[in-house]
Amino acid sequence: MASGWMKARQTKYAAYATVYILVIIAVLAAANFLANRYDKTYDSTSNKRYSLSEQTAKIVHGLKTPVTITYWDHASSFQTGKDLLDQYARLSRNIHVDYVDPFKKPQLARVAGIKNIGTATVDYGTKHEEARTFDEEGITGAIVRAEKGGAKNVCFVQGSGEHSPDESGPDGMSQAKDLLQGESYTSKTINLLQTAQIPSDCNSIVVAGPTTDYAQPEVDAIRKYVEKGGRALFLLDPPLKVQGRSVSDNTPLTDLLASWGVTADKDLVLDNNPIGQLAGIGPEVPLVTTYESHAIVQPMKGEATGFPLSRSLETKNGNKTSVEKLFSTSADSVATTDLNGHEIDMAKAQKKGPFTLAAAGTYDTGSENSQGRFVVVGSSTWASNRFVRFNGNRDLLLNMMNWLNGDVDLISIRPKPPEDRRVTLNRAQMIWIRTFSQFLLPGIVILAGVMVWVKRR
Repeated sequence: MASGWMKARQTKYAAYATVYILVIIAVLAAANFLANRYDKTYDSTSNKRYSLSEQTAKIVHGLKTPVTITYWDHASSFQTGKDLLDQYARLSRNIHVDYVDPFKKPQLARVAGIKNIGTATVDYGTKHEEARTFDEEGITGAIVRAEKGGAKNVCFVQGSGEHSPDESGPDGMSQAKDLLQGESYTSKTINLLQTAQIPSDCNSIVVAGPTTDYAQPEVDAIRKYVEKGGRALFLLDPPLKVQGRSVSDNTPLTDLLASWGVTADKDLVLDNNPIGQLAGIGPEVPLVTTYESHAIVQPMKGEATGFPLSRSLETKNGNKTSVEKLFSTSADSVATTDLNGHEIDMAKAQKKGPFTLAAAGTYDTGSENSQGRFVVVGSSTWASNRFVRFNGNRDLLLNMMNWLNGDVDLISIRPKPPEDRRVTLNRAQMIWIRTFSQFLLPGIVILAGVMVWVKRR
């Protein structure tokens, strides 16, 4: 009797155990199935360094035709590509990712023009593009080039003291050139003093801080270019003549802009913004944290931008132009018209803010789909190597170029570089950490052990 009862009890427990095991297996199988079908990740880093940017997501979601991204590397290194490319595949069903070992399939590598491993190519219909770098900017740039049919050419006007895209010093614009390349633009320089005509291969031009006057034929070439549907970015510094810095009034060029509805005032804007003071920025660098509703600055909410040595602008619509403000200084800002003194004194400023620092305009050419576009900013240093990486400056510059070139779908906030989170200690802090870890902490453990030993005795 007892033996039968024990067997029944064992059978019951065995059945329970079997059911529990089967339930656990079913739950694990369901979890794996769902995880495989609905692959979701969460990036908890402060600057989302392991997530694709808003800009990339916008571009990928807008794809109407399937795109194939191929990663070329040794089979043992495919995981390096998966870490990035799987994020693209998760964004859209129109993204398909292949992994090819060029040593095992050399014929495919030759057809694709692969010369180095660890790279990626993008195929969009009949178009084939290779990523210039294997990172988000490189991959997204290749998708954009494949979708839009090649790079657009940005021409930097030179010959009158402008910032040069080929100069790597603090006053050059080589970093801006690199940023434009990452957005699938090519760059070159043009000199209107030699030939007073904008080359036909210039999709847009940049006038970056001329220090001497433009000759009238140069200005006429720019006028003709924009009024026939061209695109231009003007970065105009105040005509300062202090401490060895001399910038001409450039009346022919400013008169042209005034005829389009943007008047560049002869003043210097100063701003004692408390946020700027916290960032260690002086009053000669107005800090902007609020923006208008234009497409260029619409994504900039929450981003700070800085504009060293800025002049104010006045805007109005013209007969054939429509002009919009992009952003202004704070109400605490002032402006001085004394630009020839040995030093600038805020107490002697004659004008009270806020002041408009940038504007965007369109010119009605009278032809359909041939609208001229221009952007004017009252400073050029903000886009130079010394300042273009400041907070949102690079995003603003690229947004301006995207809008000018008609690539409105590219306007967004770009991926941020990894944050530098190194801990810097002074000598006293290092001595304290060393003393605590090498002497105090071991001493506490030894003392506790001695106390336990004494107590047990």
